[in-house]
Amino acid sequence: MLYALFRDLNQRRFPFRVVLHWIVKGTSEILDMRSSWVNKISVILGSKPPFSWLILCLISVLALIAVLGTSTSNAFDSVTTTPVSDIYASYRRQKERAAIDLFDLKSLSLATTRLKEFGLCGKERENHVPCYNVTANLLAGYKEGEEYDRHCEVSRTAQRCLVRPPKDYKIPLSWPVGRDIIWSGNVKVTRDQLLSSGSPTKRLMLLEENQIAFHSEDGDGVKEYSFQIAEMIGLGSDSEFFQAGVRSILDIGCGFGSLGAHLISLNVMVMCIATYEATGSQVQMALERGLPAMLGNFVTKQLPYPSLSFDMVHCAQCDISWNDKGGIFLIEADRLLRPGGYFVLTSPTGKTIGGSLSSKKTNILTPLEEMTKKLCWILLAQQYETYIWQKTTDPHCYFSRKQEVVPLCKEAHDTPSYYQPLVPCISSTTSKRWIPIYNRSSGSHLSSAELEVHGVQSEDYSDELQIWQSALKNYWSLLTPLIFSDHPKRPGDEDPLPPFNMIRNVMDMNAHYGGLNAAFVEQKKTVWVMNVVPVGSPNTLPLILDQGFAGVLHDWCEPFPTYPRTYDLLHANGLLSQLLSSRCSMIGLLVEMDRILRPEGWVVFKDKVGPIEKVRMLATQIRWEARVIDFQNGSDQRLLVCQKPFVKK
Repeated sequence: MLYALFRDLNQRRFPFRVVLHWIVKGTSEILDMRSSWVNKISVILGSKPPFSWLILCLISVLALIAVLGTSTSNAFDSVTTTPVSDIYASYRRQKERAAIDLFDLKSLSLATTRLKEFGLCGKERENHVPCYNVTANLLAGYKEGEEYDRHCEVSRTAQRCLVRPPKDYKIPLSWPVGRDIIWSGNVKVTRDQLLSSGSPTKRLMLLEENQIAFHSEDGDGVKEYSFQIAEMIGLGSDSEFFQAGVRSILDIGCGFGSLGAHLISLNVMVMCIATYEATGSQVQMALERGLPAMLGNFVTKQLPYPSLSFDMVHCAQCDISWNDKGGIFLIEADRLLRPGGYFVLTSPTGKTIGGSLSSKKTNILTPLEEMTKKLCWILLAQQYETYIWQKTTDPHCYFSRKQEVVPLCKEAHDTPSYYQPLVPCISSTTSKRWIPIYNRSSGSHLSSAELEVHGVQSEDYSDELQIWQSALKNYWSLLTPLIFSDHPKRPGDEDPLPPFNMIRNVMDMNAHYGGLNAAFVEQKKTVWVMNVVPVGSPNTLPLILDQGFAGVLHDWCEPFPTYPRTYDLLHANGLLSQLLSSRCSMIGLLVEMDRILRPEGWVVFKDKVGPIEKVRMLATQIRWEARVIDFQNGSDQRLLVCQKPFVKK
């Protein structure tokens, strides 16, 4: 009879939660029975068996029935010979679904010790960014701009809670519409802050009370400005940036990301960085538009990028006094620039008398010009308020300087930079990565010679790329609510659109070579990827950045420098196993992931079965839907696919 019931449930494909409800309900009824056979067993055993023993027996019987019911099927017998690309497709087969659901039954006996869900944070933490508590930093003695810097040791919070979305939060519009129109309730910005902005990259208008529209093609001036920069460096138009070696730009104080929104269509990656702002955040606005951005400034510490990372550093009214502290901020910009790269400065204080390059500069720019000569930069062009310097491609220039020079760093200063103190010396002049921007390979595929600079064999790189191309197809097919037992709905929506249409901002939390990013590019997915290289792992970030991708170093024992609800998909391959051997808190990591994940966003873990099972149990505390997928190939690897619900209270 039990076999017939299980077969009927399997054929009718009831939601798994309904099946579990019936099983638990039936278990309770069985325990309440006082039949003769129970009494006989009691006589044999001498006393009534414990509750947990009966639960275990029931689960064992159901498991045996399921195994016997599928023994005639050869669906799983052939899995070991199935290509990797077919593993996930077979997941939807009825028999495999039954096996995965049976995996869920194993945790039923732990229901009595189910972990308690975390509560929701208060309204005051809707836009909370850990490590950027200005008040606490001031009390700790930080001043002169340092209070806006990142200080995780000051603002640690003991109580964990889940950051809730604002009352008027809505799921962002799909790309590319979401680049030009965002919901005003999704960001913490006032109408006055929007209308008071006067720079070309911030000019926008309010369409309605609940929307903000960015009109890059209707007089905001960004196209004309980008074209002007291209002409100043000797190009015919900004469409030639990529061919001229300008493929990645660091935009300091990016406004609302208009330059990046324009150049992304020209295949140029623009990373926006700006200091923390409680309201009107440039970084929050750019990320809401689906553009690469993160919090960052260099008042006292280096940015978490290696040397020789960008082809251009851009500053348009970015509120940095480049002459202060002996020009140490310019030295940091020099560290980040590749040979032949450009430093673009647009500032109304930099106007010249007479408006020509040969005219005398104002007193403000004179020391800046002197400092750039010490760095072996040449003033390439000047038009109106915009100045462009170019970094030398000849390292011998540093030995031929006659005036008082900035010293060269010792090799110890070329180690991976993770919020290290700023250094008053020129770095990486002897690095193997000292390659002029116009001599690098076009596209994201590096030559074998360039890979050799990073100590990577071309065969290994190609193999990883093929693996991730196959894996990405599998991931994409799984990102649907149908993977779970029920169909999550947005508040007020009867039938939500497929979630994969909403994916734009992706974070690879353990990026290795950047293979997942490369697969996205190959398959022409309209996403961008923040490639994170964990501190303590092999430093592959230079390889990632040399492919023209966005990337950063980060310690996952600490919060990530971004605002809440800024990523649609988080991917972690092997990260959990790394954390188990470190001082990091697993639940702390999951709470942080929930903070930066958008409602209805996705998380994909790939790891060993032990860490996967631990995270699946912890996922109930943060209210995620979770499903474990067994590759059925004899390995100890599992996939855990989770989705964050849209919780509004």
